[in-house]
Amino acid sequence: MMRLATLARHAAAVTLLLWQMPIASAASLPLGDRSIYLLDNQGSEHRIGRVELQQQAGSDLVAYQLEVDTGRFADHFLSMKEMKCLEGPEHMCFLPYPYDNPHTLSETDLRWLEHDLLFMFKPPSQFGANFWNGVYYRMTVTDGGIEGEARAVDLNQLAAPPDDLTQPPFGIHDINETELEQRWLPRLIIR
Repeated sequence: MMRLATLARHAAAVTLLLWQMPIASAASLPLGDRSIYLLDNQGSEHRIGRVELQQQAGSDLVAYQLEVDTGRFADHFLSMKEMKCLEGPEHMCFLPYPYDNPHTLSETDLRWLEHDLLFMFKPPSQFGANFWNGVYYRMTVTDGGIEGEARAVDLNQLAAPPDDLTQPPFGIHDINETELEQRWLPRLIIR
C-alpha cells in the first residue's frame, strides 16, 4: 500500500512538471526565395537551384516555384534519354516529375516538392539508366528551413501517369530506407 501511494505522488509530481513546461512551437515554412543544396557525406554543399515559396491567401497552403540550375549539371545520354547529372563518386541525375501537379505544400505535407526533386544515382562507369535506383528526399520543416534525407524509390512507377493526378503517386509503401553512407549526396537542405 505504501508503494502505491509513493508511486501516485511521483506520478503527480511528474505530471505537474510536464504541464508547466513550455510547449515547443512547430517550425514554420521559410517563405520567400530560398536556395536548394544537396549535401555530401563530408558536409560539402552543392547548390542546385532555388525555390520561391509564397503563402496562398486564405489557405494554409504555400505555392512554390522551383528552378533547378541545370547549368551546374553535366549532360548524359542514358537509355535513349538526355539527362542532367551531377558528377562525383556516383552520378546523381535529376528526373523532373513528368506530370502536372499543383505545386503546393504545407508545413505537414511536403510531398509535391519531394516529387519535384527526384534523382537517380548510377556509378560513373555504368552505361544506361537504372530507374529503380531512384532517390527520393523525404523532407521536414525545421527551424533552419527544410531538410531532406535520401530514401530509395523505384522511378519506373512514373512510366505511366498515376490514376489520380491530384495526389502524389509515391506513398509510404513505395519509399524505402537506404544506406545513407553509400549515397554521395544523402541530404538536401532548403534555406
